[in-house]
Amino acid sequence: MSSDEATPLSNSDHILFDMPVSNNGARIRAILYYKKLSQQQVDIISPMKLVGGLRSDEFKALSPQGLMPALTIQKEHDSGMTHLSESDTIARYLLAEYASVGPSFQPDNPRSNQITRWHDVYLTTIQGCLYKPAYRFPLGNYADRKSAIKAFEKNLKVIEGFMSDEGKYLCGDEVSLADASLFPTCTFAKYMLPKFDDSQTPLPPKLNAWFDNLCTNDSVFAKIYGEIMDTLVTSWDEKSHLWDSIWLSGQRDQSPGTLFDKIVAKEIPATIVKEDRHILAFKDINPLAPAHVLVIPKDRNGLTNLRNASAEHRDILGRLLVAGGEIANDSELGFGDGARFVINDGPDGGQEVYHLHLHVIGGQKLGSMC
Repeated sequence: MSSDEATPLSNSDHILFDMPVSNNGARIRAILYYKKLSQQQVDIISPMKLVGGLRSDEFKALSPQGLMPALTIQKEHDSGMTHLSESDTIARYLLAEYASVGPSFQPDNPRSNQITRWHDVYLTTIQGCLYKPAYRFPLGNYADRKSAIKAFEKNLKVIEGFMSDEGKYLCGDEVSLADASLFPTCTFAKYMLPKFDDSQTPLPPKLNAWFDNLCTNDSVFAKIYGEIMDTLVTSWDEKSHLWDSIWLSGQRDQSPGTLFDKIVAKEIPATIVKEDRHILAFKDINPLAPAHVLVIPKDRNGLTNLRNASAEHRDILGRLLVAGGEIANDSELGFGDGARFVINDGPDGGQEVYHLHLHVIGGQKLGSMC
C-alpha cells in the first residue's frame, strides 16, 4: 500500500455505518443479531470514525443526505453496487444476501410490507417532531411540532389496526421486517411522547403490549432497546438536556386564556368575516376606522405576543398575513385602496389582549404613523 492510501476501516465483506441511537439503523442491527452474522460478514462502525463524521464528503458519498445508516459492499457483487443508503434498502439487500441464515423476516403475510411501508412513509418522515429543534421544521407536511406530534400519534393507531390479533410479533408467530422497523421507533415514542404529554400512555394498547412483550421476552429486541435507551438517557437527556429548550416539552404556553379563546370556542359572539382551520378574523368591537378587523391564530400555541414567536410559528405567521391581505382586498367589508396592518406587542406597544392578533384597519385615508 502506498503511503498516501488510507488504511481501510475494516476488511469485512460489508461495513454498516451506524450508531446505537439510530432508530433507522436499529432495524438493520436487529436483522444482523437475529441472523447472527459475523463481524467479517458485516462490521458495524460509527460514521464518526470518518474524518468529519456524518458531514464528511466520504460519508455523503455513501449517503447523499448525510443520514444513517449507510452500507458499503466491500466484496465483489453481481450488481456492481459498492454502497447503499436508506434503511429499508439495506435491510432488503441483507435479507437477500443472507437468505439461508436465520429467520427470513419476510413471512408470507402482506401485513409486514403494509406496516413497514406505513411506518417509513408516515412515521419516519415526521419522528423528528419528538426531538429536533424548531429550525429543522417543517417535517413532511407539518409546519409545527404540535400538528406533527398529533399526526405521529394518529399513525401509531393506524399501524395498530394492521397488527395480527394472534402471536408474539406484528404479523403472528414469525418475526418480520415490520417488527424490526417499528420497534426502534416505538422505543423513541415511548420515551419521548410523555415529555410532551404525560397524561396518557404513549403507545396504543395493542402496540404497547407487543412492545413490552418484546422488551421482556425477546433477547434481540431487548438488546436493541438497551442500545437506543443508553444514548437517549445518558447523552441526549442527562448530559445535553435536549428537551429543556424544545417547545411543548421544556417550554410550554402557561399564560392564562383570553377572551379570544372564548370567541374561537363560540362561547361569546363576534362578527366573523373569515375562518379556516388555522385562523379566525372578526370585526373589532371598538373600530379605529370604518373598516377594522382582527385576525388571530385559533391555537395561540405560545403566541401571546410577537416577541414570543420562533421558528415553530413561521407557518401561522404567514397565514395571518395572507389572511390580512385578503381581508384588505374585500370592499364589502368597507376597505378601499389599501389598509394599515398593525401588531401591538406588550405594554409599550399598547397590547391589550395577550393572544397575538393582527389589526387590519382601513376604509379611509389614514395619517402617517411617523
